[in-house]
Amino acid sequence: MAYDGMERLQTYRKGFFRAGTLVVVLVALLLVGSCAVTTIDTGHVGVMTLFGRVTGDQLPEGIHLINPLKAVAKMSVRTQEAKETAEVPSSEGLLMHLEASLIYRLDPKRATDVYQKLGTTYLDVIVTPNLRSVMRAVTAAHTASALYSEARESVAHQMLAEMRKAIEPRGIVIENVLLRDIKLPATLKAAIEAKQQAEQDAQRMSFVLQKEKQEAERKRIEAQGISDFQRIVMAGISQPLLEWKGIEATMEIAKSPNAKIVVIGNPKNGLPIIFSGQ
Repeated sequence: MAYDGMERLQTYRKGFFRAGTLVVVLVALLLVGSCAVTTIDTGHVGVMTLFGRVTGDQLPEGIHLINPLKAVAKMSVRTQEAKETAEVPSSEGLLMHLEASLIYRLDPKRATDVYQKLGTTYLDVIVTPNLRSVMRAVTAAHTASALYSEARESVAHQMLAEMRKAIEPRGIVIENVLLRDIKLPATLKAAIEAKQQAEQDAQRMSFVLQKEKQEAERKRIEAQGISDFQRIVMAGISQPLLEWKGIEATMEIAKSPNAKIVVIGNPKNGLPIIFSGQ
């Protein structure tokens, strides 16, 4: 009886051990299976590493089965904005407050190279320092008044060209540079605004003078036309014509039923003198 009890106990222990082992294996398989599946979100790429070494493989968006021993670093390839504010010099040595925005994105084809050489913090490592340097270098080549007015777009284009030359070979695409705001010293700003107002006043006065000249020319042409008309009319009037018109008028008046006295033989021009009967 005792022997049978010991045999049953050993059998029970073996069965329990096997069941425990099976559970452990199943849990391990589940853990391994979960590690072998990864998801790359929209607008990202996955850079794969094995024991800390970049393998050179990249994963696009979606769900992927991978070696469970490999790790995946996810990097955004979406267009992003980096804002920068700095005190920058002009060519005269004046300090101005400049606010700029850099529009950039990671080149998906260069993600592995960027991750290996710059890491995921490439914005702080290379983009922002270069943007600050370019802002100061470009503004130093222009006067403060030009930066405040006509050279603003030119400065932005120069910054864009310089940033592309410095950053794009490293795998980061520079899309645009925008100058959000430029603040000059108060005294200089007032002087520039006064100059602009004076130029506007001068342009307005020039317009007024031009308009007055045109009006004077119009009046001269009108007067010349009246003079020419009078000269032509006077050239066609003669003494016989006036006497004939006087005779015609006398004949018409004589036909009128109203009482009147007509004296013929005016010594000045030969035309009749008419007196009303009233």
